[in-house]
Amino acid sequence: MDYIYLIILTFLFILAIFDLIVGVSNDAGNFLNAAIGSKAAPMRVILLVAILGILAGTTFSSGMMEIARSGVFYPGQFHFSEMMTIFLAVMITDILLLNTFTSIGLPTSTTVSIVFELLGASVMVAIIKISNSDQTMNDIGTYINSGKSLAIISGILLSVVIAFTIGTIVQFVSRLLFTFNYRSKLKYLGGLWGGFAITFIIYFMIIKGVRGASFMSQDFIEYIEQHTFMILSLSFVGFSLIFQFLIMVFRVNILKVIVLLGTFSVAMAFAGNDLVNFIGVPLAGLESFKTFALDPASDPDQFLMTSLTKPVVTPTYLLLLAGAVMSITLIYSKRSRSVIATAVNLSRQEEGEERFGSTLLSRNLVRLSVNLGEKIDNALPAKVKDFISRRFEADKKIKVPDKKEETAFDLVRASVNLVVASILIGFGTSLKLPLSTTYVSFMVAMGTSFADGAWGRESAVYRITGVLSVIGGWFITALFAFGATMIITLVMLKGGVISIIILILVAVFILFRQQKVFQKREAAKASAISIDDATDTFDNTNVLQKCTDNVLDNLSTVSVLYDRLLQGLFEEDHKSLKEVQSEVDKLNIQTKKLKDNINKVVGKLGEVPVETGYYYVQALDYLREIAHCVNYISEPVYVHINNNHKGLLDEQKEEMTKITIQTIELINYILDTIRKAEYSRQEEIIKMQATVLETIDTARKAQIKRIKGSEAGTKNSLLYFNILAETKNLHLFTVNLFKSHRDFVLFTSGKIQSVKPII
Repeated sequence: MDYIYLIILTFLFILAIFDLIVGVSNDAGNFLNAAIGSKAAPMRVILLVAILGILAGTTFSSGMMEIARSGVFYPGQFHFSEMMTIFLAVMITDILLLNTFTSIGLPTSTTVSIVFELLGASVMVAIIKISNSDQTMNDIGTYINSGKSLAIISGILLSVVIAFTIGTIVQFVSRLLFTFNYRSKLKYLGGLWGGFAITFIIYFMIIKGVRGASFMSQDFIEYIEQHTFMILSLSFVGFSLIFQFLIMVFRVNILKVIVLLGTFSVAMAFAGNDLVNFIGVPLAGLESFKTFALDPASDPDQFLMTSLTKPVVTPTYLLLLAGAVMSITLIYSKRSRSVIATAVNLSRQEEGEERFGSTLLSRNLVRLSVNLGEKIDNALPAKVKDFISRRFEADKKIKVPDKKEETAFDLVRASVNLVVASILIGFGTSLKLPLSTTYVSFMVAMGTSFADGAWGRESAVYRITGVLSVIGGWFITALFAFGATMIITLVMLKGGVISIIILILVAVFILFRQQKVFQKREAAKASAISIDDATDTFDNTNVLQKCTDNVLDNLSTVSVLYDRLLQGLFEEDHKSLKEVQSEVDKLNIQTKKLKDNINKVVGKLGEVPVETGYYYVQALDYLREIAHCVNYISEPVYVHINNNHKGLLDEQKEEMTKITIQTIELINYILDTIRKAEYSRQEEIIKMQATVLETIDTARKAQIKRIKGSEAGTKNSLLYFNILAETKNLHLFTVNLFKSHRDFVLFTSGKIQSVKPII
């Protein structure tokens, strides 16, 4: 036997491990978003419940493995060598595609990727086979299972609409029942709600999914199917009574129990439905290899793979081993946190920083929705509108009981997210359709957030842009998966063994490279100041110290960056200027987050006078403007050197050196004054500012003389005037920041009693 196929099989299973790791990182948000977003339990408890669900779900996934063997194409029409090429091309494309998406923190569909990769590879092989025979493209249906492929693709696309619609309807009804002040309603409706939720989960996850379990006997399956109604009835009555007892006697928040059970069920559904996406192809490759190995004398280019059409029960130990890899990944994966953050951010109830911007399509959709909403509102009777309005009255700050920590959304929405998603995914699994858990979970979450009014006028355009970006990413996944796999398959078939080895090495290199980039990005995040965490700790007792720390930290950074960027300009050091620009970008992000969190911080100040918030806001305004000044210097300088324009003249360097020294001296003097709270130095600071402003004016006049004497070119003059202008602005805003902080400190200490303008 040709050993190349043994190498391919080995590499398939190595890629399967990577695929499990990357796939879980991508899909973890499907079953963790609700519990994490509502903070239903500590993270370790949520992860434990999810891991148990994954391990249970893997044993229900055996029936889904047929999708990778015969769901997209007719294996009996392909030879062993062709099948192994298809499988290898699919796995290489899949791991690279998923790794790319998780690296940028966007969820994508593992189901879409695997289906379109199998389709792309098999279509390419079919085209080559047709071109080498008397057949025409009309005969491609001989090789491709077009009916099944169309059903799978249609089911995936239809799930977007169904999941969003059902999520919206169920959440709307649930909110009418429970309102946002749901705790009082739980005393009476909690038991029935819990019984209803768990019964549906049992029906779709256990009863409908039992056929795919690798350990179930046929007699037991038949017994369950014959007694389905009895099992469901007993489940509803039993769980309703148990939950109501827990509520009345032990005062248990039953919604937390439902969220954790829902997390278990969606994790179980994910493993049962999506495990085929990660290990289905390698297992199909193993079955092909075992079949071919039975006849070592066979020609791999002539041996047809009709054996893959027969149903095969995957060994339970292999499924559990895959579940173990997924569980370990769930605990340690940093990429999954990034993907989870995207989904939670798009579905949160609160306003705040938006990750996505505004687009023409999102603006038009919002405008259309507003107009439609007004028409519906006008058509509804006044009593109906009043009733709905009262039920949807929300305390916009959704608090966890006995904690200061705010949640992204409440437990009612979290329970609906999980119950609806588990039902839809479980139903698809029972039909042996590789339903996209990402599509379903994400769109259910978007539907419930929409029904809850989370997409208000302040955030709707950004949320819709985010949703469209994620959905667009899914379609990009499909196109890229199909096209890339076709190309890789063609290269393998035409290039032979050499091309296969090269592609394997290229895949390993790209994976390694992407991992390094991701680690570098994570390290940068870890080293940056966590502004969100910092603002969460603000209150009326520490606002002075926190504000002072922010001023000192950011002004110190400005001093260092200003010096570095001017030195980089003098030396025309492209690499150094690029690094400085990266640091300037971080500075702008930090100051922007501080300003974006103004509402959060001021809202936490409690009963303190208005003036405290006034001075805090004023200080942040000047910090933001200072960061802008540095950026407006750094960007033109970097572009100038990056375009290989001439650097500064010697005279200009002398002038800027003097200005730089005076600038750093002034900033450092202000920093020392703030640290020591010696505000009697104000007059000295004003004198230092006047001196440097005079130096800047002198440099500007000197540049005008150089222009008249044709000593400076246009690019040089534009850059130099820009540096001087923004440096002047930098000094004005820095001194104003000092004055603002001075008044803030004096007011907080009781030495002044009213707001007054900066002088």
